[in-house]
Amino acid sequence: MKTQTLRSADQKCLYCGGTGYYQLLLGGTETCAHCNGTGKQPEQETED
Repeated sequence: MKTQTLRSADQKCLYCGGTGYYQLLLGGTETCAHCNGTGKQPEQETED
């Protein structure tokens, strides 16, 4: 089975909006786990 990831036209990470981090509600930031802080959409396709 082949799955595809969603990609935006400008290749920004869809989870963090291209910033590479999340602003936490109680203060501080956390690195986006989806793009590992790069802000770019990961190039991944998986086959099962």
